[in-house]
Amino acid sequence: MNASKILVYDGSFNGFLTAVFIGFEQKLTHADIQKNNQLQSGLFAETETIFTNVEKAQRVWNGVRKKSNTAIKNIYFAFLSEQCNIEALLYHYIQKLMSSKYKGVTDFSDDGILKINQMAHKVGREKHRMEAFIRFQLTKDDVYFANIEPDFDVLPLISKHFRNRYTDQQWIIYDVKRKYGIFYNLNTVEIISLDLTDIHANSLEKSSVFTDSEYEYQDLWNNYFKSTTIKSRINTKLHVQHVPKRYWKYLSEKKEAV
Repeated sequence: MNASKILVYDGSFNGFLTAVFIGFEQKLTHADIQKNNQLQSGLFAETETIFTNVEKAQRVWNGVRKKSNTAIKNIYFAFLSEQCNIEALLYHYIQKLMSSKYKGVTDFSDDGILKINQMAHKVGREKHRMEAFIRFQLTKDDVYFANIEPDFDVLPLISKHFRNRYTDQQWIIYDVKRKYGIFYNLNTVEIISLDLTDIHANSLEKSSVFTDSEYEYQDLWNNYFKSTTIKSRINTKLHVQHVPKRYWKYLSEKKEAV
């Protein structure tokens, strides 16, 4: 049985699952799985480039699903966390899952399983926050546009929510941190990249990109927000817990606070 090897993949989830398949095939006890654009190899480390194979990735996915649907979610959510060394932790997690000594996804006596569960929970929380805090603005091209800067790569997780909620309008949600977005064209959701010269954050200054009616709606919303606020009952500490300040620059109702 081989001890360890660096497996280099293309950064995609299918690429990662392919690397897991290769690691199992080669009976690696430890697989240092790294993205090809973030490779950090030791002087004498053995390195192998992994080419994404959807069939092999699917076999790993199906094997995990047979063991636990919860594990499937944990693996995907934790992968999207983009945390340092997450691939090695997930490889260990899948090893434990497939072993005869597997005790379940809540076996928190295993530090690796505990870390994956914690990370998946954080990504899930960020997903729900994005679904709640995204604010679209209507462009002059009749496309609703929103910027986001999530801590984790949650665009793949929120796509279904917004497609189901806004089926009758075109929209773009763009992750300015990762420089890609999703575009709904009334039929399908596509992954896109844009050459943005400006980040459309919250601002009292109007942008020529958006319609005049958009700003009228924002003013109405801001006035409603102010009129329903009871100043004597404001609990800033509690409010910030529910709506962290890092989201404020994209919330139209926070223009004066940003």
